[in-house]
Amino acid sequence: MDRETYETLCQTHFPEITLFKRGKVRDVYGLNDKLLIVSTDRISCFDVVLPTCIPHKGRVLTQLSLFWFGFTRDIVPNHFITADVGEYPLSLLKYWDILKGRSMLADKAKAIPVECVVRGYLAGSGWKEYRESGSVCGIKLPAGLKESGRLPGPIFTPSTKADVGHDLNVSQEYIEKEIGRDLALKLKEISLAIYEKASAYAESKGIIIADTKFEFGLCEGQVILIDEILTPDSSRFWPMDEYSPGKSQPSFDKQFVRDYLEGLDWSKAPPAPELSAEIVEKTVEKYLTIYRLITGNERGIL
Repeated sequence: MDRETYETLCQTHFPEITLFKRGKVRDVYGLNDKLLIVSTDRISCFDVVLPTCIPHKGRVLTQLSLFWFGFTRDIVPNHFITADVGEYPLSLLKYWDILKGRSMLADKAKAIPVECVVRGYLAGSGWKEYRESGSVCGIKLPAGLKESGRLPGPIFTPSTKADVGHDLNVSQEYIEKEIGRDLALKLKEISLAIYEKASAYAESKGIIIADTKFEFGLCEGQVILIDEILTPDSSRFWPMDEYSPGKSQPSFDKQFVRDYLEGLDWSKAPPAPELSAEIVEKTVEKYLTIYRLITGNERGIL
């Protein structure tokens, strides 16, 4: 893949518009009934933003999300309006080089406070919980499953959406009490449908989507998909030709950085350590590779 040369963007500042929220990765600005969402090159692990940014990352997240938004629109509408900077407010045109390829205008929605996680394989916190209890988020699983093993079928394992601190895995019954049974069941149905369709497509490209998470909001009373979708920040992507259950898997996602940090003497509380140049370079390669494999775009990111 061609390596376009872009300056790393760790934070934005657009005084002409109001900052709505600065998340772990995205800077979100309010534009009346719309939002300007800018994916920076920040990276977070264990809910801590690292001091080192990853070149190209924000563009990969944006471009992959745009691909998947279009791919899943038949299942659920989403908040995406346009990524054409020429259609943004005139006051932002002077920031064209910053915004191009890493931003979008989106409908403003009321976020539903649930992380909608779907697992097709047993990894991460799901594997840890299974080893302790034989279940994940209240779902009893067969005995004898291996780490990274394929589950009998995809399962919906929601978690809380915490503004501060860590998200917590919870049961379907828990979120039904929190947001109502009908809405909770709808989120489960949509999440599983997206995962099934996306997994089949990814497998045709030689990629396993081990698990992923979605976020939804309410816009004019309708459930819509918001934030990002099926990116290496929100999903585990494993190469099919290297898949071997019973251990952790090579991947094209953020797990590589988590594994590196797990090997350091760090308490997982701020401040986080800097990443080495080698880790940054390998992370860039993984993000660009999954972008190319999923989209088929050999020309590189926009």
